[in-house]
Parts: sequence; structure tokens; C-alpha cells
Amino acid sequence: MEPMTTRFQSRIAFGPFTLAPGERLLMRGTAPVELGARAIDILIALASHPNEIISKKDLMAQVWPDVTVEEGSLRFQIAGLRKALGDGRGGARYIATLNGRGYCFVAPVSRPEEHYDGPAADVSSFAHAQMPNRPIRMIGRADDVAAVSGQLMAHRFVTIVGTGGVGKTTVAIEAGYELAGSFAGAVHFIDLGVLSDPGLVPTAIASMLGLSVQSDDPTPGLIAFLRDKRILLILDTCEHLIDAAAALASQVFDAAQGVHILATSREALQVEGERIYRLPPLAFPPEGSEVTAAVARMFPATRLFIERATASGAAPDADDGSAAIVAAICRRLDGVALAIELVARRVEAYGLEQTAALLDQSLALLWAGSRNAPPRHKTLRAALEWSYGLLSASERMVLRRLSVFVGDFTIEAALAVVTDATVDQASVFSAIDSLVAKSMVAVRPAGAMMRYRLLDTTRAFALQIGVDEGNRADLAARHALYFRQWLERSGAGWRVVPSGSERMSHFAALNNVRAALDWSFGPGGDAQTGVGIAAAAAPAFLVLSLLPECHRWSDRAIRSLESSDRAGHEEMKLQAALGVSLMFMRGGKDAAGAALNRSHALAEAAGDTFEELQVLAPLQMFHLRVGDFNTALSYARRCAAAAVVLEEPVASTLARSLLGISLHFEGDHGNARAELEAALRHAWRSRRTTTIYIGFECEILAGAILARTLWLQGLPEQAVAQARRTIRDAADMGHSLTLSIALIWAISVFIWTGEIKAAEEHVDLLIARAESHSLGPYLAVGHGFKAELAIRGGDAVRGIEDLGDCLRVFHAAPYEMLTTHFTISLIEGLMKAWRFADCLELLDDAIRDAETKGNSCYLPELLRVKGNFLLAVPFSDPDEAEIHFSRSLELSRSQGARAWELRAAIDLAALLDGRGRRESARALLEPMCTWFAEGAYSADQRAAERLLGNLR
Repeated sequence: MEPMTTRFQSRIAFGPFTLAPGERLLMRGTAPVELGARAIDILIALASHPNEIISKKDLMAQVWPDVTVEEGSLRFQIAGLRKALGDGRGGARYIATLNGRGYCFVAPVSRPEEHYDGPAADVSSFAHAQMPNRPIRMIGRADDVAAVSGQLMAHRFVTIVGTGGVGKTTVAIEAGYELAGSFAGAVHFIDLGVLSDPGLVPTAIASMLGLSVQSDDPTPGLIAFLRDKRILLILDTCEHLIDAAAALASQVFDAAQGVHILATSREALQVEGERIYRLPPLAFPPEGSEVTAAVARMFPATRLFIERATASGAAPDADDGSAAIVAAICRRLDGVALAIELVARRVEAYGLEQTAALLDQSLALLWAGSRNAPPRHKTLRAALEWSYGLLSASERMVLRRLSVFVGDFTIEAALAVVTDATVDQASVFSAIDSLVAKSMVAVRPAGAMMRYRLLDTTRAFALQIGVDEGNRADLAARHALYFRQWLERSGAGWRVVPSGSERMSHFAALNNVRAALDWSFGPGGDAQTGVGIAAAAAPAFLVLSLLPECHRWSDRAIRSLESSDRAGHEEMKLQAALGVSLMFMRGGKDAAGAALNRSHALAEAAGDTFEELQVLAPLQMFHLRVGDFNTALSYARRCAAAAVVLEEPVASTLARSLLGISLHFEGDHGNARAELEAALRHAWRSRRTTTIYIGFECEILAGAILARTLWLQGLPEQAVAQARRTIRDAADMGHSLTLSIALIWAISVFIWTGEIKAAEEHVDLLIARAESHSLGPYLAVGHGFKAELAIRGGDAVRGIEDLGDCLRVFHAAPYEMLTTHFTISLIEGLMKAWRFADCLELLDDAIRDAETKGNSCYLPELLRVKGNFLLAVPFSDPDEAEIHFSRSLELSRSQGARAWELRAAIDLAALLDGRGRRESARALLEPMCTWFAEGAYSADQRAAERLLGNLR
């Protein structure tokens, strides 16, 4: 990332604000905005790179160059900066957070003093000056024009390099108009694209300057004419005449000190004095970000698409759904301006959704553009054929073979896949180097390595040209074999990818893994290779929360296993992956249990403690989910024993987390808290992820259940703080399943403490996550919480109906971890609606299940609710109700569940008071109100204080 002071010395305007980096001043209108030194540094860094993602690491290095700070300091400063800008108020958006990647300044920016408000410079004031018409509406290139103009004035010779159709000519023309005044109008545009003979390059330039050409070599006369002139020469489209253009530009640059040269080419001229400006594609909304109509208008690629579609007669909807489609199209087209304009023209004929669908059929390569465009820009295919025609035979062959890669690939992958008996590694190295130089292959750094990719349109073109069937099959086989070996080599690495940013490089490679799986299990593929790829890919799919893919490929691979391969290591891994993915997507179905049990049997037979732990953990979760808490506890204890043998921090985190949650449901809150806190201590000392074991991060589970345990122990403030901290930590990991788990348990804490607004906000987030990631049971949980909140809000009729539907979904799944929680809410709703006949069976069944299946955690609350039911029904029995309240109190005390104890005490005290035993009621409740050192404003404690006040 460039230093913040180098890119913008001028003022930056956005929204109602003007930022002066040199003066370190932010103005809103004419009034200064007070910002701290760190906040102004952050704003300068972000606003100087609009629509670019700046990692947290880079941002901290810029703002705190000589100090080591925690990420929390950056988050604090960002929060203060957003508040000062009013980010989020009235629809204003300035700074976007991209989970696991960094921050992005998304508001449109301009530089007021650089706008050219007067008439265009008179380019005809110099004899024979000639320029194309100025671009009527240039989108998203103001910064590039400014940068090119600045470099040109400072260094005299600049070449704009970029892929075909990216906008090199547009930027060059606009820069020519911007600089016309500096050259007294002496700006000359020479389109070398119309030439095919290299020998005509000096002739074309001389003719443009109005010189009479009277010799076979006009170069000496041209140099002599230019020697004392101050002129800007724009040499457009040099790539097909690269040697001739480079030679002449070099001579002019050396001999004529007043001449400035601006060239455009798909590769650099590579001569002395040349400065390269590599023109990037137009910025588009990053994948994974939420794209609304407002966000789409902030990115130049999407703005260009919408404008061109509208200009061609279409009227794309301005809603968020359409904006997301436009963003996806622009991502597919890699932000290439020509491609965006050509595709946008089709919206009138096909509509937005169909246009997006047709991109998958490569039809966009043939869609026609403007009638007055150069022939090479009439269609995407013409632009690509122009570039392809400039390649050597070796480069063409390598390009065609590189089309086997989907998305990013490394040089190691290219050498392994492209090289064969006819092409050696040296040839591949040389060809890729040249293809990068000619803008046919894009590059980007990823850590210490460089990653390469063909733009989607280039890949589609190369696939259409293709290779012969024999070579294509060999190429696909080498590609599949390489990525199987890559997965196997990187297997240990999947245990050390806890953050979203660290996952991105792995995520990029999965596009090729998918392609390899498609080929392996397709016609002419190699199913056994596919089995190996699927087994090796399963941990990756789990780490990246790609549950449907984990299920799909594990199931496909198991069905492809030959009899000789069954009962082996690969089947064990595939069955475990199948069971975990089924469990989270569809609940505790028999198929999930069968797969996990089969995997466990294979692990036991192998006698490998490490492998057995990987299956014991999901088996424990499976039995928790089906409501067999006693069996789950036994598996948790076996996990703990295995972790002791392995002596690994990550194994200890896993085992203690699972044991803690089982003890929590058993009602052993003291030991549960000890295990959960120990799990978190081990997790903080280890960078290794537990996602590969059971599909999510166990320290997040430990933190979430610890929050519930703290509430039950009478520490509501600590519980809420822990719940919020767990949600933040889960969100930072960028793992959807992990975040969903954190949300579920945190919402229960918010509801228990009476923080209804926080519960409502997080329920909506849970539902959105579950819907977008196919987490069926978790979606039902979200709707269950919504129904519970409706009952608490007074809409008992709707809440009862919805909660009943959710409970039926849970029982069918089965997913029983929260059914007791929701059953209690349903009973309370039924009692509010005076539907007592429906309550008794529900209550008795829930109490019996809690006693027999090991879910004792909720038993004190169930007994309390049963006491209230006995008081509410006609001809109630106060003695029986008092017995249930007393039993609830005793069991709460034995469990150390002070929260349940307080609730039972409130109800029992109210009953005693109603029966004329006020002193007994006060003696019961008064000491309890003094027990709680925190949480004076929680719902239960407020209720206790009110009742105690009445009793006094």
C-alpha cells in the first residue's frame, strides 16, 4: 500500500466533507470536524485509496508505524471515525468492514481543485493538432488520469499497460485533454491500431504532424522536427508493432527534450526512460460484501454497467436485488470496462437476470458493441483475437492449457499441469512471463507468493479454441492429480487457519478443487482420483463452512468406493465428513448417525487415537443434538481421555469444550465453568483451529456456553459481556457456522436477562446467516426465538402457533438441544392464552425427559413453571404449587443455579405473601437480593426488588 501522503496531496471531497491531507484537516461544509491524530491518519489512508480493501495489518502499520498495538485499538478508532462522519445515518456510507479482510472507503470521492470546469483546451491552436473527441462521461478513472498526468509531466514518458478493453485509450485521451493547456494545445493522438506494417510507424507520426514524407526512412526528419518542440505525443495501441514503436519512442525521448510521450499497450515498451502505469480494472463490490443499491452506486464498475444499460434503452430496477445481480456480473467480467459496456447493452433485449445467465454460456464474447468502435473493440471476441494474434505459438499453447485452471493458480501448479513431454518447464516459465507482460494473465501477490489467473473472458475464449481431446484428457488428469496432492500436502495447514484473511488463499484454490472433482466423477474422469480429492478436501470444506459441498462430494465419493477401498482411511474420513455436514444441515437424522458410527468403528479398528478423537467429537455433538444428553456426556469423557493421551492444546480445547457443554446441560455448573474456562485458556495459546473436527470453532462454543453458565450462576453482567465478546470473536473468524452457534446461545442469554432489543437484533442476523448457508435446524431456531419474543411482547396467539411449528421441525430433525427452552416458552404462552388443557402433557413430558435423558439444567425452571401452572388452572392447589416451587429452589441450590433459584424464590415469595405468610416471604427473598453483586437492572432482579419493596 502506498504511503498515505503520496497519492493525494490535493483535497479530497466526499459527501458533505472535504479532507485536506497536507493540512491534516477535515471540514464539514465550512466548519472543521474535530478528529484525533490517529483517526485523521486512518481517514487519509482510507480516503486516499477509495474502493480498495486495506487490510487491518497495513492500516495499523501506516497509522502506528513505530508502535505495536492490538487490533482493538484500530476498531476503537474506526468506531470513533464512523461516529464523527455520521456513517450509517440517513443512508450515508463511508467505511465498510469486510470480515477477515480489512476496511474499504466506499463513498464517491473527488478532488475539487482538479476538476476542469471551463471549455476544453483548444487543441487546434497548434498546426495540424488532432485528438479524438473527449470522453463524454468517464466513470471511475479520475484518479488514474490524475496519476498518469502527474507522472507524464514529471518523467516525460509513460506507458499505460493493461488488458484489452480495460480503458487504456479512454484514460490516455482524457489525460491529453487535461494537459492540453500545458502544451499550448500541441497534443497529438496517433492510433497505431490501424497499422499493420511496423515500417509505417514513423510515417504515421510524421503525417499526423503535417510533415512531408519524402524518403524511405522518415525518422531522421521527424527527430529533427521535434528536437526543439514542446509536444505531447499519444501513441495508442502499440502492442502489435511493439518493436517499431519502442525504437521510435526511445529515439524521440532521447533527442527531443521538450516532447512528452504517452503510449498505450497491452505490454510495456521496455525502453530506457519509460515509466509504466498499469491500469487496473474498474473497482466492483468485493465478493462476500452486502451489495445494496446504495453500495452499487459507490463502485465505478457497477455505476458504468447501470449507466450503459440505461443509455441502451433498458431500465434496470434500482432495488437491492438487482444491485446484487449487477455486482455479480461486474465481478464475472473482472471490472473490464469494454466487457461491462458490451454486456450492459444486452439488458434491454434479455433482462438483467437472463443476461447474467447467458454469461455462463460464453455468448457475451460475440455480443456487439458500438458501431463506431475500432474493429478490435466491436466484440469481446475481437478484442481477445487481437491479443491472441500477437502471441507466439508457444505462448498460445500455454495460454490454452492454462484455461484448465479456474480462478487463481500458482507457478508451481502451472508447471505441474502445463508441462509434459512436448513442453518443458523453461518454456512454461518463459511463456507465462510473456503472457503477464502482455496482460493476458493477471497477477496478484498472496503473502510471499504470486498468484496468477486468466480473466473469465480470456479463459472462455481460450476454452473455445481448446486443445485436442487427447491432450485435454491428459491435462485434466494432471490438474486433478496436482490438486489432490496439494490438498494432501496442505492437510496439516487446515488446522492453522483460524482467521478469515488466512483462509482466503485456501478458498481461492478450491475453485480448482471443484473443477477437479467435476472432472473426476464425470464422463471420462477417474473416480478413484475423485475419492482421494473428496477425502482430502473435506477438512477444507468444513473450515470454510461449505457444508453443502462437503455433503455432496463426500456422499458422491462414498458411492464410488470400490470394495477393495472400503474400511480404509479414506472411507473413515469421508463418513465423518458426511455425518458432520448432514448433522448441521438437516439435524440428527439417522443417516448422520449411521455415517458417524461407521467412521468411529473404522477409527477404533485402526487404533489411532488422533483419528478416533476426530470422530468422538462429532458423535458427542450428534447425541447432544438428538437430545440424548447422557450418551453425549459419555462421549465427552472419552474425548477428554483421548486428549490427555495426545497432549495437544487443540485436542484439549476440543475435549474441554465438549465436556463443559455436557456438564452444563447436566446441571453441574461449577465443573462446567471450570472446563469451559480451561478450554478458552488452551485456545488462546494455540493458533490451531478445531473446525476440522466438528465443523466449527470449539473455543467459540466454549465462550457461548460459558455465558449461559455465568448467568445461571447469578452473574448476568458477566454473562452478557461474555456473550457479546463471543459474537465478536466469531464474526472476526469469518466462519458462518461458528457465528451461528455463537448467536444461538448468546440470544438465550439476552432473553434471560431481559435485553429484548439485543435479542431481536441478533435473531435477525441468525436467520439471515442460516438462510444463506443452508443451516436448516438453525433457521428453525431463529424462527423459534422470534416466536418466543412475540409471546413476551404480548402477541401470544401468533407466537404459540409459530413456536409449535418450530418444535415440530425440531422433533422431526431431530434437533433437541433447545426444545426444552422453547417448550417452556410455549407453555408460558399457552398459559397467557388460558389454554391450560394443552399445558399439562407438555410439562410432564418435558420434566420426564429432563430427568431421564440428562438435561437436568432446565429441571429447576420446569418445576417452577409447573408450580405457576398449578396456581393458574381453575380449582388450583396452592399446596402442590408450593411443593413444586420448593423443589425448584432445592434443585437450583444443588446445581449452583442462582438465576433459577431467584426466579423460584420470587414466585414462592409471592405465593407465601398471598397466603398471609408475609414474614416468611420476606425472609426467603431478602437475602437473595443481596447475593447478586451485579446485574441490578436485569429483568429478574428488578422483579425481585419490586416484590421485596411490597413485602416491606
